[in-house]
Amino acid sequence: MDKRIKTYLQDILNSIEEIENDLPPVFDFFLFLKNRTAKRAIERNLEIIGEAMSRILKLHPEISITHSRKIVDLRNLIIHGYDSISDEIIWTIASRNVPKLKGEVESLLSDEKH
Repeated sequence: MDKRIKTYLQDILNSIEEIENDLPPVFDFFLFLKNRTAKRAIERNLEIIGEAMSRILKLHPEISITHSRKIVDLRNLIIHGYDSISDEIIWTIASRNVPKLKGEVESLLSDEKH
């Protein structure tokens, strides 16, 4: 695996871990809504994940990460359509999709070590 791809995958994993730390300890949407700082931090980390994924796709378009293109699209939506993205969407992505992505990224990084 290209060293740059490995670095981008690690960047994604780091952002996922930050998202996990920013989510409420009990998966409660209303607690999430009350913490504006955590919401913004999660959005920022989703932007980083999307940018890293974009860079990976430029180097290795056939990488096996589910919905890789949608991850990049989300980054663009958060940055350019910030006024059209709902808290519900961010919550759903952070609580449901990010854990799946984490497993895929960890698997890719683990495969590289073997």
